[in-house]
Amino acid sequence: MKSYLKLSFKVLGRRKFFTFISIFAITMTLVVLVVAAAMLDNLFASRKPESRFDRVLRVDRVQKKGEGVTETTNPGYGFVHDYILNLPDIEAASAYSESQPIAIYRGHGRHESTLKRTDAAYWRILDFDFLHGRPFSDDEVNRGAFVAVITDGLAKRIFEVNSAVGKSIEIDGQTFRIIGIVPSVSLTRTVAYSEVWVPHTTNKSSSYLHEFMGNYNGIVLARSGADLPRLKAEFDARIKAIHVEKPFKYVDAGLDTTFEAFAREFTSVPGLRKFNRNATVTAEIVFAIAALLFMTLPALNLITLNLSRILERSSEIGVRKAFGASRGALVSQFVFENVVLTLIGGVIAFVAAAMAIAGMNRWNVIPNARFDMNPRVFIAGMFIAAFFGVLSGVYPAWRMSRFHPVNALRGGAQ
Repeated sequence: MKSYLKLSFKVLGRRKFFTFISIFAITMTLVVLVVAAAMLDNLFASRKPESRFDRVLRVDRVQKKGEGVTETTNPGYGFVHDYILNLPDIEAASAYSESQPIAIYRGHGRHESTLKRTDAAYWRILDFDFLHGRPFSDDEVNRGAFVAVITDGLAKRIFEVNSAVGKSIEIDGQTFRIIGIVPSVSLTRTVAYSEVWVPHTTNKSSSYLHEFMGNYNGIVLARSGADLPRLKAEFDARIKAIHVEKPFKYVDAGLDTTFEAFAREFTSVPGLRKFNRNATVTAEIVFAIAALLFMTLPALNLITLNLSRILERSSEIGVRKAFGASRGALVSQFVFENVVLTLIGGVIAFVAAAMAIAGMNRWNVIPNARFDMNPRVFIAGMFIAAFFGVLSGVYPAWRMSRFHPVNALRGGAQ
């Protein structure tokens, strides 16, 4: 292996232009894959303020299905109250509305923002760092207190100060007193994202309390990850027992992890919006196929380049075969050389990807999102690099190992 390593670097320095093309193709491919992996990791992994989401389940969609008719939308508050908030043996459960655009009036100014209506349990499930003040309590929710939590970014826009605790804002004709300030939230954290949070009981109408379908969502914090299957089974049993009026026949909904919720939406049939029970596996397969297809073109180019390299080394191959080198030894040598080439491209790709991710954070490509090269992304990238090297090296190495010693010594490839 030591000899193979020395020989690999000698071979790479022999035709510098081919080496540059190979490393460039590997680097660009891996940069795109690693950056994409970092973005997906940011979207689905548990991190603040959704750091407890390794044991959180959610309901984002409810579907009523009948013969030739389907209705799909967010659950209403009544649905969340009746079928989610009272699940047995859980740490906490919460109902929160979808983020909705609002206008905040302050003095003679008008500021565009987003609003979520929540309960107090929302703050026990989410892991917000309060820069100033506190969240609203169960008592404040129960009596419909006009209090609000806002982000530091909104506080700076409206009041031009970091702390706005004790100040007031007007939303839709209602005046709310600010009691807490939290860091701005990335759009990728769909449960946590908003700029203003107020008690749901401050809604001007109480009709939402009884809505089966509406604009709310439900989340459940389990005591441990081991409880997730039990909670899913309990929720499924409750859904099957729901009686719906004609023309609908049954209700379908899922108590899902963040990725499962995405997968249901991703794999749903346009027009039918049918829930796919195997949505997670389907989405994972689609991502894997997409990554594999993306790697195929540069791999084919590298195979062509590697064949050219090998044809130039036919005399070397003939000498080694004449002195008894086995086909397996020759294949191992050339695959090893290609893996070394790929890992060099992989190291450069990680540096370039880190620079790209730093640039994305600096330029705020997704507002308030912070991407990073964490261990999961690094390990995934290393596996991709190794796979890439083997994939583009096996076929040329196999072709080379079949050279006849006499023809190889003559420079032929039959």
